[in-house]
Amino acid sequence: MRRFTLPDASGWQGAYHWACFNDECSYFRRGWVWMFDTYGVKASYRYRIDPATGAASPLAVWSRDAIKDRIIEDDAALPTPAATPQARSGERSVIREKARRRKGRQ
Repeated sequence: MRRFTLPDASGWQGAYHWACFNDECSYFRRGWVWMFDTYGVKASYRYRIDPATGAASPLAVWSRDAIKDRIIEDDAALPTPAATPQARSGERSVIREKARRRKGRQ
């Protein structure tokens, strides 16, 4: 998990959020297929945590390098966010929503 500055007009609060920028992450890799199959777009998402609330949600990206220019490089001394109950709940909500949409397509 790395801190990144928020894009302008993102609607999120705070100076930064946390996201996984590992290109081999299964969540990121599966996202390409899911977004294309579901919406017909070439996009994916990365796992994101709001540090103020601990809530987790997807961070939409249009390429492997999207948003990487916003990574805050001075993170060496900072601990990564713990998986808070709110973050785990947010991840489960995303997974449940995906499953619900898949059932609707069948």
